[in-house]
Amino acid sequence: MEGYERIRVLLADDHRILREALRMLLAAECEVVAEAADGEQAVAIAAQLKPHVVVMDIGMPGIGGLAAAHRIAKEAPATKVLMLSQFDDEEYVLEALADAGAAGYLVKTDASAELLSAVRAVHSGRRYLSPTIAPIVLARLRNGATAKTSRAATPTRREREVLKLIAEGATTKEVANRLGIGVKTAQAHRDNLKQKLELHSTAAMVRYAIKHKLIRID
Repeated sequence: MEGYERIRVLLADDHRILREALRMLLAAECEVVAEAADGEQAVAIAAQLKPHVVVMDIGMPGIGGLAAAHRIAKEAPATKVLMLSQFDDEEYVLEALADAGAAGYLVKTDASAELLSAVRAVHSGRRYLSPTIAPIVLARLRNGATAKTSRAATPTRREREVLKLIAEGATTKEVANRLGIGVKTAQAHRDNLKQKLELHSTAAMVRYAIKHKLIRID
């Protein structure tokens, strides 16, 4: 159609095969202007190219999707971030929307059917929530759960479990095995703790865990 502007999209995910699949899903209406394999790269490209929408994985190497979304909101405010995640935990959704500045949240299991609708929605200025999580999250939003309170700096139950194991000396792989989660999921929790609590080293995590009585020292 003459005069029709295709939605300019940046794909940010550390798996090349997934990026290729996303590109194919978007091909009908969008122009994928660039791809990024980690959070730092996503921020730099978004600041330079100013795409309409960034489709970004929540768990990536480096600064992670939540921290990257927060920076993109500052450095390219007209760009909308659609968070793409394997996590359907409402705490992640609320943190992405309320604290990181994302415009939408799409669970990967819904992506094949919903990706294009989600990109259209955030591009037009609307919020988007994956169908599998929308009812629960909307109920929380109506109850004022997105107010910026101490919740933003309070680790979730799972994050406390991860922090405790890290403070006890567990590696990311050991954390994953102990909690029965994937290594990438464990790394995402670790990255989110660094951002949320401003704990940028293992030593800082240990001090936090001791101070808040997550571990005991005799």
